[in-house]
Amino acid sequence: MIIHRVLAFIFASVLAIAGAAAQTAPLPPPLDTTVPRAILMDARTGLVFYEKNADELMAPASTSKLMTALLVFDALKDGRITLDTEFLISEDAWRRGGAPSGGSTMYATLNSQVKLSDLIQGVIVQSANDACIAIAQGIAGSEPAFADRMTEKARALGLTQAVFRNSTGLPDPEHKMTTRELALLAQHIIKTYPEYYHYYSQPEFTWNKISQKNRNPLLVDYQGADGMKTGYTKEAGYNLVGSAMRDGRRLIIVVSGAASIEERRKEAQKILDWGFRQFRPIEVYGANDRVGRARVWGGDSRWVDLVTPQSIRVLLSPAEQQKVTVDLHYTGPLMAPVKAGEKAGIIQFNLEGRTVAEFPVETARDVTPVSSMWLKAWDSLIYMALGG
Repeated sequence: MIIHRVLAFIFASVLAIAGAAAQTAPLPPPLDTTVPRAILMDARTGLVFYEKNADELMAPASTSKLMTALLVFDALKDGRITLDTEFLISEDAWRRGGAPSGGSTMYATLNSQVKLSDLIQGVIVQSANDACIAIAQGIAGSEPAFADRMTEKARALGLTQAVFRNSTGLPDPEHKMTTRELALLAQHIIKTYPEYYHYYSQPEFTWNKISQKNRNPLLVDYQGADGMKTGYTKEAGYNLVGSAMRDGRRLIIVVSGAASIEERRKEAQKILDWGFRQFRPIEVYGANDRVGRARVWGGDSRWVDLVTPQSIRVLLSPAEQQKVTVDLHYTGPLMAPVKAGEKAGIIQFNLEGRTVAEFPVETARDVTPVSSMWLKAWDSLIYMALGG
């Protein structure tokens, strides 16, 4: 892997112009929120832009089902189960989490066998307690054993305060987390399991002929929102873990303890709006702009330009614009023949060692193998002498 620092004059000039514009544009006023606990985090880097009582233990309610889903995703990755694996809806799962419970449920039938793919949608879209309990019993043998695994996973992720006593988030005096831990849990799911993230933006799910809509208010009309989970109990209040992406920057919002559904929605959107207003969209490169070049071995040209297939826009705050560095990564040298438009690497925008955005780069033109046997041999000798 070859890395080139490509903070070229053109890029520096773009940032200088953007920085000057940012200095004249009004910044968002200091943020305050009516909810007792909140945090706003950059999903890629973990940078925290705003927090309020973020390390205070609280009842997470159904937002703790993020951990329930994570253990399912881990089991799928390890091959212990598949999306077609069927789980029993036991009498316990049906009575405590199903229709008789009066709580959030997917209305699964007593003693039925339900595929995991459907249970996942029940957990994430409908916040179904019967689905959670069935999964817990099927994977760990009992819900308490599964809850112990949830706490163990929290420790493995560095969540030092979280304690889980069930798979649902139903009231238990020892079932606690912090808003920071919820944000870090959400970040881990987004990074580790992008193939399952689509469930969190699913607008509704129908089971047993009953359709239920996703309760995440951000999915209704907030630009860029695509997840993740709500929660409510009388003790917890109204909680929300949300995520939204604009121009390649994803923010994670957690609010907990809101007094109403409307306060939860309003404050989450207000904090996200404040966060996105910190950034200025900067077009750093246009389509087909040259960002560097790569060495080619055995070709009729020893170098090929690397270009951006599309224009590159990055959201950066004024402070970030002063610190950002840009690195070009490609695996090289390239070996002829090379075709125009081949993906050859990525260009990364980094802040203090953490990547905030990355985009592909590709070869600008064809490079055909050299016709002369002697030139090919000479190039090969140089290639081997330099260690490949």
